[in-house]
Amino acid sequence: MDVVEALSRRRSCRGYVARPVPPETVERLLALASRSASNANSQPWQVHVVTGAAKRRLTADLLAAFDADDRGRDYDYQPTDWPEPFRARRREFGDRLYGEALGIGRHDAARRLAHHRRNYDFFGAPVGMILTVSRSPRQGALVDAGLFLQAFMLAAGALGLDTCAQASLIDFSAVLRRNLRIPDEQLIVCGLSLGYGDGDHLSTRCRTARLPVSSFTTFHHDEDEYCEA
Repeated sequence: MDVVEALSRRRSCRGYVARPVPPETVERLLALASRSASNANSQPWQVHVVTGAAKRRLTADLLAAFDADDRGRDYDYQPTDWPEPFRARRREFGDRLYGEALGIGRHDAARRLAHHRRNYDFFGAPVGMILTVSRSPRQGALVDAGLFLQAFMLAAGALGLDTCAQASLIDFSAVLRRNLRIPDEQLIVCGLSLGYGDGDHLSTRCRTARLPVSSFTTFHHDEDEYCEA
């Protein structure tokens, strides 16, 4: 699979089969992702990979913190009050995932909560990952982390694996630090699920649209005038 096909087929997978991912495959993906660009080749990322008993312990602690609403994150990943047009896009995604794909009504709080809890078992994926960056390069390290994350996901897709980037895990940074011995100098960016997707899982019905290029691009020419796409 080339990069164009990998990009075209990429999706967030929220259901996995019980098939292990060989450690050498994970290492290969990490090596490929490490070729990502970073500011002055600073390579500020660190990756914590959890499988087996370590993943089960982490999941148990995350769920306990979730049920106790014992939250705390390293940085504000998203706004508390979404402005337009982002609010409408977020609502549309929720309707597609919960309503159309999972068959969960907007007011069915119990089933929505049950689905959200699956985040903390990495949606049943055999491999969970936590991505951190050094605080020293400041906010620019988050750009580098995004490049690393995208490269990893595309490489995984090219090898027939599925992924899901997960911001919800950072809501419990203290749990992650305690279980994975993450030092305070490291900023916890996000989590990631990795495995072989379950094509029969209801969540696979969720298909999200993308805006046309003309809606977010302006082409600037040599002339004083500009031309929108």
